[in-house]
Amino acid sequence: MTRFIFITGGVVSSLGKGLASAALGALLQARGYKVRLRKLDPYLNVDPGTMSPTQHGEVYVTDDGAETDLDLGHYERFTGVASRQSDNVTSGRIYSSVIAKERHGDYLGATVQVIPHVTDAIKEFILADLHDEDFCLCEIGGTVGDIESLPFLEAIRQLRNDLGAENCLFVMVTLLPFIKSAGELKTKPTQHSVKELLSVGIQPDMLLCRAERTIPESERKKIALFCNVKPECVIEALDVDTIYNVPVKYHEQGFDEQVVRYFKLPVDPKPNLMPWKNIVQRVREPEGEVTIAIVGKYTSLLDSYKSLAEALAHGGIANNVRVNLKWMDSQVFESPDTLHHLEGVDGILVPGGFGERGTEGKIRAAQFAREQKIPYFGICFGMQLAVIEAARNLGGVPGATSSEFGESDSAVIGLMTEWIKGNQTEVRKSNGDLGGTMRLGAYPCEIRQGTKAREIYGADSIHERHRHRYEVNTTYRPQLEKAGLVFCGMSPDGQLPEMIERKDHPWFIGVQFHPELKSKPLDPHPLFRSFIAAAVQKARLV
Repeated sequence: MTRFIFITGGVVSSLGKGLASAALGALLQARGYKVRLRKLDPYLNVDPGTMSPTQHGEVYVTDDGAETDLDLGHYERFTGVASRQSDNVTSGRIYSSVIAKERHGDYLGATVQVIPHVTDAIKEFILADLHDEDFCLCEIGGTVGDIESLPFLEAIRQLRNDLGAENCLFVMVTLLPFIKSAGELKTKPTQHSVKELLSVGIQPDMLLCRAERTIPESERKKIALFCNVKPECVIEALDVDTIYNVPVKYHEQGFDEQVVRYFKLPVDPKPNLMPWKNIVQRVREPEGEVTIAIVGKYTSLLDSYKSLAEALAHGGIANNVRVNLKWMDSQVFESPDTLHHLEGVDGILVPGGFGERGTEGKIRAAQFAREQKIPYFGICFGMQLAVIEAARNLGGVPGATSSEFGESDSAVIGLMTEWIKGNQTEVRKSNGDLGGTMRLGAYPCEIRQGTKAREIYGADSIHERHRHRYEVNTTYRPQLEKAGLVFCGMSPDGQLPEMIERKDHPWFIGVQFHPELKSKPLDPHPLFRSFIAAAVQKARLV
């Protein structure tokens, strides 16, 4: 039977519940257990797909096409377990399903209420699509005390009664602020948060206490006494210099040991954490460094590019170098006299995005990388704009643009109206819903022999995750090839360009998919490994 660990958060948001869940999952894996991780989000959007990246951060896409919370990226990077549609649910999706059942008459005339109908739907989600997993870790989004999260808290309270306390563990992530003028850590916010959780019928079994400074033993005992937990179950979670040191630090504090003790499982043998320790050593003691300019449009919130930043770090780990990221707003480069800001970087990356704002700056960045022979990596929108740049300046299509920006006679990039997914044809209309209507999830790509892409992947066929509505218009392929672009990766039917590269450049690759979503610290993505290697070569030649 699968055991459940429910992770809640108190005091303030952004304490790192997702990272804590991922690290604990990695520790349980290292002990030989099979894990699954899930996120329950309290907002009313059906999924984060239509939310601005500057409000909510990146949208993480799974192989089966779900648009999910960015914490699922942490889960995959730390455990390697591929997330699915069934691993992220929101209040919006829960309420939508309940209302649909009510309209269909499934409740046989009953008065539909939060309890039991909404809470039953939440419990059904938590228990669904599990097979032989030893542990299912469920993170509850938001902060205890938020009105939006009450149905989720009630649902997990009921589940503990349904499944038995011996099969459910409640972990609360909390904060011990350090008051500089008083010179001490304060436990009162944690006490109040636990009291708030108790008011909805949940007694936490363990407290994961975020703090800037070591928690004195006296304070640990005080927390245990007032919060009704064992002293050894008050776990210190100090800030670390790299997130990949979190599993090691949690183990040193006995987090995973207390978890397995709670479930009456063997404490020995100890987990093998050498892979994580090796990564930490590489991060702390690199043999060199490179600087990568990320020319984006959501740089006001770096969580908009969370997976991207981590994938670049993974490329650095693979090459044993530190990757310094230079975040640059693409609008800066809409004036040609600002391109000097890109001088001295070892690589330029233009990530995904939506809408016309900042696109001319991205196009200029792609042109600068092409002309100055700086390694260039265009991802999704970054590939499309590199194609537009080539068409305008080298391909004889001076008005080249995308139909995303309005009607044009020179739409080198156009809206996809249909494509093949599995054995079915997906159809979209330009005036349809925005939510969940893109080309989403993993699709195959055939790589052309004799190309850099083929050399990097070492395979003829790959599967990568997509999230886009627009594609390169193959009507312009002859002009684009004349402009020096090589269509090195195509969909199996030969209709959709997936990868482009330039032979007249040391490293210039654009991809329609999002390779950053599949990169992991223990298994860096080959494109990021190769991109950083090219940046290292560039740095050495200067």
